[in-house]
Amino acid sequence: MDRFDDVLAANQNFATTFTSEELTGTAVKGLAIVTCMDSRIDPLRIVGMHAGDAKILRNAGARVTDDVLRTLVLATHLLGVNRVLVMPHTDCRMASTDEAGIHAAISQKSGVDTRSLDFQTTEDQLGALLKDIVKIESYPLLHDEVRVMGAIYDVKSGLLTAVN
Repeated sequence: MDRFDDVLAANQNFATTFTSEELTGTAVKGLAIVTCMDSRIDPLRIVGMHAGDAKILRNAGARVTDDVLRTLVLATHLLGVNRVLVMPHTDCRMASTDEAGIHAAISQKSGVDTRSLDFQTTEDQLGALLKDIVKIESYPLLHDEVRVMGAIYDVKSGLLTAVN
């Protein structure tokens, strides 16, 4: 537990001023953001929102995986989502090397063979983003009225560049 003492202490501090107990779990602004797990990204602040406004789905590279689609089905049918922003970012490790490079880096650093995993790296981040947008738009289990936008977040300037 001592490896998490800082986390628990920060939570105690957070709880002393916690005021979001009235939030319901629905996306008040109707938005879901699919973005990368990169810790430089604060998705709600980037789009000027707060806790309760949007659903946040994160994974390495901000890719639209089967799990993202599963979650979007729940979010669009049960949790008030009618807009999806797919938001990869500049300077992303998943867009700066290929699958072999990621597997080799993990093997070299940790000695673990990860070749059974598909990390969905891409050398064409814009092309992958456009493909992921189409994947959401054409997914038959989502409402027809769900709108999708792609935008690349610049980690140096904080700006979003819309791509569709």
